[in-house]
Amino acid sequence: MLTFIGLGLYDEKDITVKGLEAIRNSDVAYVEFYTSHLFGTSIGSMEKLYGKKLTVLSREDVEQDPAWLLRAKDENVVFLTGGDAMVATTHIDLRLRARDSGIECAIIHAPSISSAASGLSGLQNYRFGKSTTIPFPYKRKEKTIISEAPYDTIKMNRKNDLHTLVFLDIDREKGFMDVRNAASLLLEMEERRGEGILVNALAVGIARAGSVTPEVHSDYLGKLKDHDFGGPLHILIIPASLHFIEAEALVKLCGAPAEILK
Repeated sequence: MLTFIGLGLYDEKDITVKGLEAIRNSDVAYVEFYTSHLFGTSIGSMEKLYGKKLTVLSREDVEQDPAWLLRAKDENVVFLTGGDAMVATTHIDLRLRARDSGIECAIIHAPSISSAASGLSGLQNYRFGKSTTIPFPYKRKEKTIISEAPYDTIKMNRKNDLHTLVFLDIDREKGFMDVRNAASLLLEMEERRGEGILVNALAVGIARAGSVTPEVHSDYLGKLKDHDFGGPLHILIIPASLHFIEAEALVKLCGAPAEILK
């Protein structure tokens, strides 16, 4: 039996009671932190609360050579991830691999940034379109490559009058992308494309969702890149047109310019 368990957004206490019971009743517990990360806790704190030793898996262990998966044929195995258990595509792939191997699976859900971002910003959750990720720039033959895929997703969503949730890259060597970096990259994409999608675009930055003191701030993209959001994890929202309640929420809850109420 393989049970996928979401850990929530920030620390070891975000887990559901059902998830906690499943870990304690398992034979072996695995966890990965490359798709997300719980900055309010540590492996030691998690093991103390969960009452189980945790084996940390790398990206390669999950995506390329998940030999550990076969233990679930004869043992009760749990696989832990930050946020919700099934938001990342790689976890769905793992579930499919398990099914192909004749392994029974279960899912225990948990708080997700997808719903938390809507709640913290005051933007209506049913108005979000396709999400996207801004990756770190990389070098190719001495040339710096910046993926413009996020720009295309935002463009498509705005055409359909939908908000865009923008995930920020997590890299083993480069660390955790922040809102400032993300905003600067989007503005650089706009300068290259010149389509006016992000000219005077409003944006919302969120840091440390799930913590006692999350940082949530809204402003025009050019100004948002100068705001100090503090430590990770960060995420960005590019809204489409605003319902009057959404506009009021951005001003009163997120510090957006009052002029957007006009």
